[in-house]
Amino acid sequence: MTQITLHNTATRRKELFQPIDEANVRMYVCGPTVYDRAHLGNARPVVVFDVLFRLLRFVFGESHVAYVRNFTDVDDKINARAAETGRSIRQITNETSQWYLDDMGALGTLTPTHMPRATEWIAPMVSMIEGLIDRDHAYEAEGHVLFRVRSYKEYGALSGRSVDDMIAGARVEVAPYKEDPMDFVLWKPSDAETPGWDSPWGRGRPGWHIECSAMSYELLGEAFDIHGGGNDLQFPHHENEIAQSRCMGHGFAKVWLHNEMLQVEGKKMSKSLGNFFTVRDLLDQGVSGAVIRFVFLQTHYRKPMDWTEKKRAEAETTLRKWAKASSGVTPAADVDEGVLIALSDDLNTAGAIARLHALFGNDDIPHLLSALNLMGIDLNDSAGDGNAPEGVSKLIEALLVDRAQARQNRDFARADLLRDGFVAAGVLVKDTKDGAEWELTSNFDLTKLEALK
Repeated sequence: MTQITLHNTATRRKELFQPIDEANVRMYVCGPTVYDRAHLGNARPVVVFDVLFRLLRFVFGESHVAYVRNFTDVDDKINARAAETGRSIRQITNETSQWYLDDMGALGTLTPTHMPRATEWIAPMVSMIEGLIDRDHAYEAEGHVLFRVRSYKEYGALSGRSVDDMIAGARVEVAPYKEDPMDFVLWKPSDAETPGWDSPWGRGRPGWHIECSAMSYELLGEAFDIHGGGNDLQFPHHENEIAQSRCMGHGFAKVWLHNEMLQVEGKKMSKSLGNFFTVRDLLDQGVSGAVIRFVFLQTHYRKPMDWTEKKRAEAETTLRKWAKASSGVTPAADVDEGVLIALSDDLNTAGAIARLHALFGNDDIPHLLSALNLMGIDLNDSAGDGNAPEGVSKLIEALLVDRAQARQNRDFARADLLRDGFVAAGVLVKDTKDGAEWELTSNFDLTKLEALK
């Protein structure tokens, strides 16, 4: 059996992955708060843990791996969006949850085994909070229930911080009902306009952190193998999850994995810098999900990833070249050992992609295809046709045939018109000895392309 090693954030070292039960490998990954479209940075952990999900299924068997990714559908941001729009909270979360599934699906991700919505698991959260109060790890104050951070001696171990250092570095106003500045909310009261549920402490709603502890316990048990998410969740979210669950006597997660953040052209993505965009923005511009995924996987998950226009263009060229070479070829029944070795070494996707290039260079297209299948990269989506406006790939190919025919007929006026039209429409065409290759630029304009017909 292939041996997998993973860098465990909790121990700060790479370890041989040994499941609690090889017949029931379990993974929990923190999902989105569904109040709007997912931005590009939100997609990185989805792709990273999708690759791990695929690898675990390959090694242990599809029926022996359970993957949970939750939806946070009770949150103050969602409440604010409802107030702004006049729409119901359920309308908003139903719509945004489907947006998320559609956009992440376009990136070639598999559907997790379970996708619990927080609002459907309120009773287990209330039960866990009651258990923490009974064990003197939580207390009620002015309609709130708070977790006593100092009651858990290991608090801060995951992120490497001490409670006193956290307090010293905090610049937030401390609520007067807290016993300690670091205590965090498990339950909070709701007014008439805010979603709420009946509880022993009055009508209210859960805090953010308790939902993952309760849902992972209900779906995966007291102890499970892997907990993942972006490194921005290490503190306070994951630290708080650990405290809650361990104080309930649960073993909780054995291995913790965290991916680094995403940048755009070397800078942090932010609306103020004008470099903030969603996955749907890219898809609507004609960038295929396969290209987005390929760019992501060129960087190891524990390193910051830089999305650049150059990387996008190079990815499109590479995938289109591979797609052309693989036409009519059947994938190999096995997966190339070099690709498996790379992926099994703490998800070294960059090393796996280097091996893909070598397979192509050796004209081993069957093993290139089987490896791409394992990594979730769909060459049929490489030209952008699957997620770009309908028929873009077919239209460009037809126009290239038209241009070739015009040249053959010495109709240079038509050939020049098409050449200039491609440029104006944001389609970069390169003539090679193997034929014309093309890619969409950030200036792609479907209207101008259609005008060339």
